[in-house]
Amino acid sequence: MTQKLVIIGNGMAPGRMLEHLFEQAPGQYAVTIFNAEPRVNYDRIMLSPVLSGEKTYEQIVIHGDGWYIENGITLYKGHKIIAIDRAAKTVTSDHGVTESYDKLVIATGSMPFIIPVPGKDLPGVITYRDIDDVQAMLLAAQSREKAIVIGGGLLGLEAAAGLNSRGMDVTVLHVMPTLMDRQLDPAAGYLLQRAFEERGIKVITKANTKQIVGNGKVEGIELDDGTIIPASLVVMAVGIRPNSAIAKEAGLAVNRGIVVDSGMQTSDGDILALGECAEVGGMVYGLVAPLYEMARVAASHLAGDRSPAFVHSDTPTKLKVTGINLFSLGDFAEGEDREEIVLRDATAGVYKRLVLKDNRIIGTVLYGETADGAWFNDLKKKATDISEMRETLIFGQAYQGGSPLDPTAAVAALPDDAEICGCNGVCKGKITSTITGKGLTSLDEVRAHTKASASCGSCTGLVEQLMSITLGDAYNPKAVQPMCGCTDLGHDDVRRLIMAKGLKTIPAVMQELEWKTSCGCAKCRPALNYYLVCDWPNEYADDYQSRFINERVHANIQKDGTYSVVPRMWGGVTNSGELRAIADVVDKFEIPMVKVTGGQRIDLLGIEKEDLPAVWADLGKAGFVSGQAYAKGLRTVKTCVGSDWCRFGTQDSTGLGIRIEKFMWGSWTPAKLKMAVSGCPRNCAEATCKDIGVICVDSGFEIHFAGAAGLDIKGTEVLGLVKTEDEALHYIVALTQMYREQGRYLERIYKWAKRIGLDEIRRQIMGDADKRQAYYDRFVFSQKFAQVDPWSERVSGKDKHEFRPMATVGYPEAAE
Repeated sequence: MTQKLVIIGNGMAPGRMLEHLFEQAPGQYAVTIFNAEPRVNYDRIMLSPVLSGEKTYEQIVIHGDGWYIENGITLYKGHKIIAIDRAAKTVTSDHGVTESYDKLVIATGSMPFIIPVPGKDLPGVITYRDIDDVQAMLLAAQSREKAIVIGGGLLGLEAAAGLNSRGMDVTVLHVMPTLMDRQLDPAAGYLLQRAFEERGIKVITKANTKQIVGNGKVEGIELDDGTIIPASLVVMAVGIRPNSAIAKEAGLAVNRGIVVDSGMQTSDGDILALGECAEVGGMVYGLVAPLYEMARVAASHLAGDRSPAFVHSDTPTKLKVTGINLFSLGDFAEGEDREEIVLRDATAGVYKRLVLKDNRIIGTVLYGETADGAWFNDLKKKATDISEMRETLIFGQAYQGGSPLDPTAAVAALPDDAEICGCNGVCKGKITSTITGKGLTSLDEVRAHTKASASCGSCTGLVEQLMSITLGDAYNPKAVQPMCGCTDLGHDDVRRLIMAKGLKTIPAVMQELEWKTSCGCAKCRPALNYYLVCDWPNEYADDYQSRFINERVHANIQKDGTYSVVPRMWGGVTNSGELRAIADVVDKFEIPMVKVTGGQRIDLLGIEKEDLPAVWADLGKAGFVSGQAYAKGLRTVKTCVGSDWCRFGTQDSTGLGIRIEKFMWGSWTPAKLKMAVSGCPRNCAEATCKDIGVICVDSGFEIHFAGAAGLDIKGTEVLGLVKTEDEALHYIVALTQMYREQGRYLERIYKWAKRIGLDEIRRQIMGDADKRQAYYDRFVFSQKFAQVDPWSERVSGKDKHEFRPMATVGYPEAAE
């Protein structure tokens, strides 16, 4: 019989627990979740990349609304539980909802610690714990004023780096002599402070806050020594405490946290607790790896298997700040029974320290060069006697045996049970066996099936090396290849850093990302131009000299040096007036060839370059805009006559196609984008080989995507079925924006879909209403600046770009 499972809290730990539970015992529980936050489950360890601009909230959502619906979960958003009645076995929310349970899981997380100083309640004092805190910081950062972060630990430093990247003048106050004193020794702490100061972030250690000053709002902080530091924002990031009040009020055993045994059982046999609110073996945890282990154990016990038990294991500490590599693990304190091995390279900014006891590693601190962290962690977990490798141990795994090994060979030498992903507890053997067993070929597929590198992402390099080892020649490293010879960065890293660093011009990108050439090349400049157009539609000035020739002259160059012009015909529909205007242009300019295109438009071929503006002017008088048949953008929306004329038509395919094209024209995309709408499954508009297609059926509109009919021949994949035209437009626009933001320049949508994963695209577009709406909104915003007809701009003189080749600005001409 189905039992009732109620969960208080909707963080990462209970989300992972449910994933395990649904795998082990599908249908055993009817699940109800009460979430104090008014949203779905998201990845809290990625709040720092959201703050810095490297990710959006939508990108860190773990389970969208569709996941809850799919699994039959009742989710109460914005409901805080105020009472647990253990006798009646019910819980009650602050909105008056009461729910009974057979089993209850408490996962209320933690609360940020607030320093009890005068002024702590002033407007402008915030903590750093959830997405609402991040949104508050982002709002404050728009002022570009001064901010103070109290706390030099992980969260505090990530907050400081994020605010700094957003343009604020940031000061970090830390009460101890060195930063991250709980995770780093003084030497590494010094290097970390130096790295932050090089970014323009001021760091004051041994800083005791006396009071937060201000009249009605924050104006600064006064330290114990009388120093006053002005600021309009104060972020407290000094620690967390388990949120155990509701459990204590219910009479459960509570110490620092809610006391549980190794099976996550509380003092009540029908109540479990896990996550940051739980205390197991006298310890509470704040890092994600032990929380996920709690989730695995709790799921097994709920499914009826009581054999798994939570066992403490040291978890590596890593800082999520781009450009700072740091790894800390275990006990690095000094002691008479301990030895240490230290390597310093001042020029390279590298510091490594291994703490040994009885010839076994008990602590590791790595700064600047952290690739061997997983290996040192494995040696520590297994208590390996390192006597025979003592002389070369500090140089890492690649140097064992007397000579350096290829890094890939070093990863290959790791045992199968070596931990690769600390956040999710994924070992090497699971990754390699899953790659082989499921035929995985992309990083995104490995993430989806194993969770490896799906959280903080710091182990991505190791996972990619394992893919290379496992797949051999079948592995396609394209995803991690540099975008061109001007940089060592791949497309994805460049896009991420453009957003993270707020880079809004090509020179800024090249300077900040350390381009190897002075002005780039024909590969990178068009790509950078597209990424900047897409990411900053209202701020970036499109650089026409970084476009291919066809995009610069708004026409297609032919093999004889003349050009072809394609007027836009909405949905392939025209009329006598438009046809007469085209005929007049053909006669006037003696155009030698008029051709109907595969996209249901008319192509005028053989036009001399000097005649282009005059041709555009005459076509413009008849109401034509550019068909952008040259563009890395929306080309055509092909249609059939649909239900208005065809006896087989089920919907108005012509009307929908015109609506889509008029809504989306002008939008730049990573590669050309072709669409079609067919009025019935007979598919006369050939929608099933387009980038995005619609098949109209009796019950609505079946959306297809990722087709190809060029050098590659590929049928489309089904995205899903929607009932109305409005929904069809909404979903298609959201899908297009997802592709715009994630696609690599010149990567067609079918290649992007293969790389990202079809299921992941369906999950985000069909299953996650919030994410879909966010994509849609960003597309609509960008269209405010994109829907400008280039022909009329050139004719009117507003667009003063000349038809210059790329060579005139210092790099070779680029061809289509």
